[in-house]
Amino acid sequence: MTAAEFDRKAMQRAIDLAWLGQFTTSPNPMVGCVIVKNGEIIGEGYHQKAGEAHAEVVALQDCARRCINPRGATIYVTLEPCAHTGRTPPCVDRILAANVARVVIALEDPNPKVAGKSIQRLRDAGIQVDVGLLAEQAEVQNKGFLKRMRTGRPYVQLKMAMTIDGKTATASGESKWITNAQSRQDVQTHRASACAILSASGTVLVDNPSLTVRWAELPNATQARYAEGMLRQPIRIIMDSKHRIRPNLQLFDAQSAVWLVGSDSLERDLSAFPAFCSALQLPSNKPQLLELMRVLGEKEINLLWVEAGANLAGSLISAGVVDELIVYIAPKLLGDQAQGLCHLPDVHTLAGAPHFTLCSSEIFGDDIKLTYRAKSEDTPC
Repeated sequence: MTAAEFDRKAMQRAIDLAWLGQFTTSPNPMVGCVIVKNGEIIGEGYHQKAGEAHAEVVALQDCARRCINPRGATIYVTLEPCAHTGRTPPCVDRILAANVARVVIALEDPNPKVAGKSIQRLRDAGIQVDVGLLAEQAEVQNKGFLKRMRTGRPYVQLKMAMTIDGKTATASGESKWITNAQSRQDVQTHRASACAILSASGTVLVDNPSLTVRWAELPNATQARYAEGMLRQPIRIIMDSKHRIRPNLQLFDAQSAVWLVGSDSLERDLSAFPAFCSALQLPSNKPQLLELMRVLGEKEINLLWVEAGANLAGSLISAGVVDELIVYIAPKLLGDQAQGLCHLPDVHTLAGAPHFTLCSSEIFGDDIKLTYRAKSEDTPC
């Protein structure tokens, strides 16, 4: 194996480790770390949960458990080590104290508190630093965190389920279930990965959903991690400008946060709602969806998963805030009287139609899952 091949193998291991934090690290990024000395892994780890040790520290602790000194070793890490004190001390200090010889970083951290500062400190200390190995994988892995750091807004995934003829429900509103159990299990994985789930009061009133992660439908390995207390429910965010949501809905059966979004021109009374429910008031004189994305970015929402009806789906697309479309297609036909996928009243020409790029397709039994990225989205597929 050449040195370059070994580097790739070690970084791939770090990326695989980082994925173990997929459901738990929010609002922090997923990060994996591998430490190698004399061609052998002497320590490895990943960031498990915000407020707990970062991947580099976990890997160095692993070296200590193995009674191996990391002096002169090479560290492979999927994201630039932090250079600031947050909930934990700066990782770059621990790396410098370990006297390693080389640090290989997949991706520079765009967080303004980091943004190359750690890389420079390491180089100033005489440590060889290489940046960019498997950067595309690292980019995809943390697309939510990276989008928020670069733009101040979350990465928005709009999920839609439809029949072959593009319908989401019968004329009477019946929609359970258009897709099969395999597709619905995949949706639960997406929910578990998200920081928050966005929907609208109309959808909540018609379907009365919980909008929670149904852990029993997730793969067994994920369920085991939940049993260890590592997983968490995403925040449920409901667009409710007319204050139609009431506390007797299934939305409030789960003891996890619900944010009801409205305009600051109409004060909301939450006295009858559970304590985990709060109001998110947006300025009435600004574009609501754009302002919502800005506020959610400030509240450290990295990945926003949307399950909504045709009106909100169309509004999000028209506002240009959708980064990714995830469409499940079931082998059914509902006809021209059924309800459509999204409402786009301002699209009158093909040239003016929102354009997305197909990134992937998957088969779930008889269903098809198509993933599209916005044409302007730079994140690789």
